[in-house]
Amino acid sequence: MVSVVAGRVESLSSSGIQSIPQEYVRPKEELTSIGDIFEEEKKHEGPQVPTIDLEDIASKDPVVRERCHEELRKAATDWGVMHLVNHGIPNDLIERVRKAGEVFFNLPIEEKEKHANDQGAGKIQGYGSKLANNASGQLEWEDYFFHLVYPEDKRDLSIWPKHPSDYTAATSEYAKLLRQLATKILSALSISLGLEEGRLEKEVGGLEEMLLQMKINYYPKCPQPELALGVEAHTDVSALTFILHNMVPGLQLFYEGKWVTAKCVPNSIIMHIGDTIEILSNRKYKSILHRGLVNKEKVRISWAVFCEPPKEKIILKPLPELVTEAEPALFPPRTFAQHIEHKLFRKNQAASK
Repeated sequence: MVSVVAGRVESLSSSGIQSIPQEYVRPKEELTSIGDIFEEEKKHEGPQVPTIDLEDIASKDPVVRERCHEELRKAATDWGVMHLVNHGIPNDLIERVRKAGEVFFNLPIEEKEKHANDQGAGKIQGYGSKLANNASGQLEWEDYFFHLVYPEDKRDLSIWPKHPSDYTAATSEYAKLLRQLATKILSALSISLGLEEGRLEKEVGGLEEMLLQMKINYYPKCPQPELALGVEAHTDVSALTFILHNMVPGLQLFYEGKWVTAKCVPNSIIMHIGDTIEILSNRKYKSILHRGLVNKEKVRISWAVFCEPPKEKIILKPLPELVTEAEPALFPPRTFAQHIEHKLFRKNQAASK
C-alpha cells in the first residue's frame, strides 16, 4: 500500500486511484475546453506563440538592434508571451537547473516534507501544494517548491534543498543570469515605448528592489486529465516571468478567444509579460491569460521565475508619458500588494456569484 501524505498531489497520483477527488474536478463550463495536451501540441493550424531571437538585442549596429527590438515589441503587444532563443544563458547551466529540480522532486515525499512551507503562518517559501483558498475553492493538480532566488542578500538559504548538492550553485547562477536578461528585456521594452532605456527597470524597483521568486511546479501524472488543471487560468502579477520546462507540453494561452497550446521549443525560455508591465505601459503590452494542462503519461515540471516589484515601496500606475486624452489611464494607482489584493477580491466575488 502506498502511503498517502495529506494534501500532496504526488501522493494521490502514486496511490493508484482511477478517478480524481471531486475538489480537483473543474466546473462544467471549463471542461468543454480541456483536451488531450499531446494532441493539442501537434496542431499546426491557427495562431502560434511567437519565437523571438535575442541574439541582436544589444547589437552595436542600430539597424540590426532595432529589428530585434521591434520583434520583441510586436510579441509583447500582440501576445504578451513568447519563446526566447539565443537568450545568452548557457544550455549546460539550464540542464543543471533542471536536473537539480528533478532530483529534488524525485526524493521521497517524507524528505521533501522537511522543506514544507506553512501558509497559515505566512511562511510561503518552501515545498507546498495549493490549499483550497483559491476563489473557486478548488484544487489544482500540482505540488511546488517556492523560494526567493535574487537579490542574493534577501535569500533564505536555510530552506533551499541540500540535495542534490548542486542545487544552490546551479539555481544561484541561473538567477544571476536571468536578472541580467531581465535588464536587457526591460531596456528594449522601454525604448519601444519611446521611454529612456532604464525607465521600466527603475519603475519595478531597479537592481536593489526587484525580486526574483522561483516556483518549481511539479505536475504528477493524472488518471483523469480531461477533468483537471495543473494550474487554473490566471495572469501573472509579476513584471516579467521566465519559464523553463522539462519538454512535456502543458502551457496554454488564451488568445483571440481560444486556448492555444505552446509548443516545446528546444533551448528556449518562455517569457510572459506580467500585470506590472501591462499597468505601467497602460496596456500597450499585454499580460495574457494562461493555464496548465496535465496528462496521464508523463510528469511535467516547470521552473517559473517571477520578476516582481517590492510590495509596498512603489506605486504602480500607467506612466504619465503614455497617458493622453485619447488614451486615458486604464488602471488606478496601487501598490503591488494592493494589486494582488484587488485581484483576489475580484476573483472571490466572481466565485461567490
